[in-house]
Amino acid sequence: MAEQQQQFYLLLGNLMSPDNNIRKQSEETYDTIVGQTKITFLLQAIRDASAAEEVKQMAAVLLRRLLSSSFEEIYPGLTLEMQTVIKTELLTSIQHETSPNIRKKVCDIAAELTRNLIDDDGNNQWPEVLKFLFDSVNSDNVSLRESALHIFWNFPGIFGNQQQHYMEVIKRMLVQCMQDQDNPHIRTLAARAAASFILSNESNTALLKHFSDLLPGILQAVNESCYQADDSVLKSLVEIADTAPKYLRPNLEPTLQLCLKLCADTNLTNMQRQLALEVIVTLSETAAAMLRKHTTIVAQSVPQMLAMMVDLEDDDEWAMADELEDDDFDSNAVAGESALDRIACGLGGKIILPMIKQHIMQMLQNPDWKYRHAGLMALSAIGEGCHQQMEAILQEIVSFVLIFCADPHPRVRYAACNAIGQMATDFAPTFQKKFHDKVISALLQTMEDQSNPRVQAHAAAALINFTEDCPKSLLIPYLDSLVQHLHVIMVAKLQELIQKGTKLVLEQVVTSIASVADTAEEKFVPYYDLFMPSLKHIVENAVQKELRLLRGKTIECISLIGLAVGKEKFMPDASAVMQLLLKTQTDFNDLEDDDPQISYMISAWARMCKILGKEFQQYLPVVMGPLMKTASIKPEVALLDTQDMENISEDDGWEFVNLGDQQSFGIKTAGLEEKATACQMLVCYAKELKEGFVEYTEQVVKLMVPLLKFYFHDGVRVAAAESMPLLLECARVRGPEYLTQMWHFMCDALIKAIGTEPDSDVLSEIMHSFAKCIELMGDGCLNNEHFEELGGILKGKLDEHFKNQELRQTKRQDEDYDEQVEESLQDEDENDVYILTKVSDILHSVFSSYKEKVLPWFEQLLQLIVQLICPSRPWADRQWGLCIFDDVVEHCSPASFKYAEYFLRPMLQSLCDTSPEVRQAAAYGVGVMAQYGGESYRPFCTEALPLLVGVIQAADSRSKENVNATENCISAVGKVMRFRPECVNVNEILPHWLNWLPLNEDKEEAVHTFDFLCDLIESNNPIVLGPDNANLPKIFLIIADGVANESVKSEDACSTRLANVIRQVQVSGGLWTQCVSTLNETQQKAIQDLLNTA
Repeated sequence: MAEQQQQFYLLLGNLMSPDNNIRKQSEETYDTIVGQTKITFLLQAIRDASAAEEVKQMAAVLLRRLLSSSFEEIYPGLTLEMQTVIKTELLTSIQHETSPNIRKKVCDIAAELTRNLIDDDGNNQWPEVLKFLFDSVNSDNVSLRESALHIFWNFPGIFGNQQQHYMEVIKRMLVQCMQDQDNPHIRTLAARAAASFILSNESNTALLKHFSDLLPGILQAVNESCYQADDSVLKSLVEIADTAPKYLRPNLEPTLQLCLKLCADTNLTNMQRQLALEVIVTLSETAAAMLRKHTTIVAQSVPQMLAMMVDLEDDDEWAMADELEDDDFDSNAVAGESALDRIACGLGGKIILPMIKQHIMQMLQNPDWKYRHAGLMALSAIGEGCHQQMEAILQEIVSFVLIFCADPHPRVRYAACNAIGQMATDFAPTFQKKFHDKVISALLQTMEDQSNPRVQAHAAAALINFTEDCPKSLLIPYLDSLVQHLHVIMVAKLQELIQKGTKLVLEQVVTSIASVADTAEEKFVPYYDLFMPSLKHIVENAVQKELRLLRGKTIECISLIGLAVGKEKFMPDASAVMQLLLKTQTDFNDLEDDDPQISYMISAWARMCKILGKEFQQYLPVVMGPLMKTASIKPEVALLDTQDMENISEDDGWEFVNLGDQQSFGIKTAGLEEKATACQMLVCYAKELKEGFVEYTEQVVKLMVPLLKFYFHDGVRVAAAESMPLLLECARVRGPEYLTQMWHFMCDALIKAIGTEPDSDVLSEIMHSFAKCIELMGDGCLNNEHFEELGGILKGKLDEHFKNQELRQTKRQDEDYDEQVEESLQDEDENDVYILTKVSDILHSVFSSYKEKVLPWFEQLLQLIVQLICPSRPWADRQWGLCIFDDVVEHCSPASFKYAEYFLRPMLQSLCDTSPEVRQAAAYGVGVMAQYGGESYRPFCTEALPLLVGVIQAADSRSKENVNATENCISAVGKVMRFRPECVNVNEILPHWLNWLPLNEDKEEAVHTFDFLCDLIESNNPIVLGPDNANLPKIFLIIADGVANESVKSEDACSTRLANVIRQVQVSGGLWTQCVSTLNETQQKAIQDLLNTA
């Protein structure tokens, strides 16, 4: 045994070896040792006084990991005796270990073991550990008190279901340790343990209240520990602000005062000052309403953020740098700017802008460039949060900022470009409409700053922001001058690239050209030949590694110009460009995974596909390999606990989510954006190529279905959802059997995703796609299990909808409720209603596919839908509830009448509702009753008619907000006359109905009205035609307007019938002249178009 133990020590030593191979080999050997043996050896190593410190440390880390990751596999299988040995050994080791570092690590093991020994009912199956805690915390031995606090900090849930019983004891223990005058270290640990306990009980309001008197002690420990170069308690305070902000309420003033004091103290490290500021900023996000009551302190924190932003280095090399290194995220300047951005978004412009405006104005007049730079960067940072308030004074801000484009210091000019770029995005398109002339000329001038390439590049970047959101008509007058400037700079920078190898400005200018072309579209055709040869030259020759980004951006530029100028102009170059791209593509396998060209290539392919259409199919065999490879990237992930976290930093491309309980989930984000782009492009191919993509549908479906659960990136899940109905369309050509197989592969996953998707934007996409799939597949596509699961999920969504509304009502009663809270509640409400519209989409697709067969299934949802149309519900609920009943009538009649008692009265009453959306849904319902409802609905059509006429004849019935509801009423009157003439005096209503035509807004209903009009004309209805065809000029006018408004499309059946009416008049000369003479030029052209196409 002793010999084996020695070998094990050797193995532990090798596990720490700096040599990769030795380490890898040792890890493999370690993994083969059985769990129980591992535990024995590791425990022995930890207790062995003669073993080297780092070996003992390694053993402790491994034992904790073993218990955390493989507890269920190993521990329950151990003998009772072995389990007792482990528990006893750990507690003995804590009592006798002399090295504080090892002792701490053994406490972590004990905490980890206890965490796993709390059973499902909350019983702690290791009562000795609790006794040990009580004994140690009251012991005279400082290291034992430390150990007890450390275990409690690591696992505050250690009391399990006995917590309530021990509440006073816990509180007394913490207070006593926080007041330990002789041992500052104990005070610090006790404060951290108290914070940890608060965080693990964040939702227990009574407990938070009961423990609120511990906060002054925690704050005192924050202050003390910061000056002992320890920021652990301050970090705990940030966590409380994030997770349990309400806990701070009784002592919010002193909390904020302390943070402000620490932030302002330049003797502390940057990190500590930033953390102190982080508490205030986090509160602006998690408890904005609470913080808005303390505006004085917020106002004092703003100059602190600005002071941090002034903390810049003088750097003579700055303006000439050709590589843009990433911002130094630890720097005060970046931290100050980010804090400002977040607090403006959190508290809103009403509060922040008045606080900061004066400061910024003073900074901009300061002779020191750092202040002017910070002032401009601050303006960029608050744009999003202070949007409304800045919009009102935009004129003043912009004229001021533009002055600094000519500032003597290059970094101030850079910051001015930054502010312009940011405002162009934040305030689009108002910014472009109001300031286009001044901004474009200022940026073009700044771009000529040859001696400061970094400023030039940033001016080009601001120009990109400006043109991206610029309405085409505004940009056209500047096109000539823009293009000439960009061309001159591109030629000059190409020379520089050849002579000196500098590329920074060229990278930006190429994108500026692309952005101008993208906005100008076909107006860019005259300049095509000016740029294309140089751009192709760059792609052919920029092959060195350091030019990868330039080459990628140039590929993007070529494909965007191609898309802008259209197939005809681009075609002569298309195959040459494709060959260039294919050459990169064939070298693709040699590209490194993080090569920036990859994502540019993938997007360029998709644009080429849009330009070439079906002709792109020939390139698929070359394109799909790399695209599938990128779309299949699997990110590196890891489950880490707090101790492991200390060794990994976020700078290595890792991001972490705190899962609580001392655990974090880490993901390496490299490649995620590329994966999302690749998935989006697969969607684009399926959409553009349809059956031309059929060869690839199978592999794409197999990739996409599992990605509905890819929770690391929303964009990937959205693409996966979007692809489903498109892939079914592509696969149609393979026949019904193949299609059904593919649908079966998707269906379960889609339904499950609707049940589990956490993000509401992604959820709405998945629901929308599912509805489209059902419409595509039709009757029989869902089996009983599907229906059962879907019913449960939709019921859940509706229940959640009502519950969320109640929650919002509760928040309106909260003591911190104010108008900004109301704004965010309104946003939540809109989100909720959007999900409701998707529930309606799914039900629509089920009703239209299954007809009345699906009604028994629908009954489980019936009461919830009835609840939606109660008069007391918000208008959006009533609108969508009525829409669902409209579908029941339209697709499930006459059987729908058995539910009439639930919806008919509310529907008729809703015809006169104050909300136009509700009126529209009700009017549509009356129309489908007449058309599809059957005999039982006759009396209700009669009753509805005068109500419909009343809405149409109301004074403001054609105003913008009312017109859609009114047009639905007009259409419904038409449907009653057409399908239920016995319910109405047709001869009396018809002349009025003619006067109400045509419908201009609701294109779908317009088709119904034109169909009926054709019926009436073709049957020579005397009322419609009038005596001696006197009404024909009026009918011509209606038809002409309908065509001009695109309410009649050439593919509609009624367009041929309308054209025939016109042709009949054409042959009788006098009547024709009379009809045409009343029409204006647009209307005459519309009649001509109709004759030519129909």
